[in-house]
Formats: sequence, C-alpha cells, structure tokens
Amino acid sequence: MSGPSTEETPTYVGVVYPADSDHMGHVNIARYAAIFDAANWTFFARHGLSRPYFEASGCGMAALAQETTYHKELFPGDTIVAFTELLEVREKTIRYRHQVRRSTTGDLVATSELIAAHLNRTQHRAVAFPAEIREALRSGIVAHPQ
Repeated sequence: MSGPSTEETPTYVGVVYPADSDHMGHVNIARYAAIFDAANWTFFARHGLSRPYFEASGCGMAALAQETTYHKELFPGDTIVAFTELLEVREKTIRYRHQVRRSTTGDLVATSELIAAHLNRTQHRAVAFPAEIREALRSGIVAHPQ
C-alpha cells in the first residue's frame, strides 16, 4: 500500500486566534502569509529540501512570485488545514499551490500559487536542483485540471 499523495497530506494544521484578526474581525493578511510560509517549509522538507540539506549544501529556497486569492473569510476559533500540490518542476524552480480549508466544513478559504527558486546562498543566484531532489519533487506531482 502506498502512502497518501502530496495533496492528501496536510502541510499545515492550526486554529485562528483573536490576535490574527484585523479591524473587521476576520483573519488578517499577515496571518495568511504565516500559514503559507509554514506550509512551504513542510512541503519542501517532504521532498528533501530540509534544514539539514540546506546546511550541508549551502543552498536554500527563495520565492520569486506569489499570487494569493481569498475565497471565504476566516474568524477566530476556526480550525484550518492547508494542502500543497506541486504543479511544475524545472531545472532551478518549482511552481506549487497551497489550499487553505476550514477543517470543519472543507470550505476552501484561500489559495496561493508560488514560484520558488533553488538558490545558492553564497552566490545569491538560482542553481539546478540535485538530481535526487528533482526526482523526489517530480514523483509527487499530481495532475489537476486548470
């Protein structure tokens, strides 16, 4: 039996607190950014892009582009779960999408699509993913209709 696909395994699970609210009483943009950021690092680590790898290789990951869409409001007390799907792997970059859902109803509340580069931290430039990382990423691609 194989394990769950990338899409079925959460990259973030949490709850919304009152401190996460803006002046209108719903979740603020900063909190969404923090959720997406946490999901990034969980997603990366699952594919070998973890802190030990970064320390040993001198590489890291850097966001190049991000587009976020807010579908429904979240409020304090809501419990949430994020899932991440890999959309594309290139030599030096990946494109992926986070989906944040209300865990009690499954309602889609926000999506964020990102492009991130594999970065040499000393040279401050994008470099190719090692073959084993690229293959780990490619093995997790899930096809989705646009």
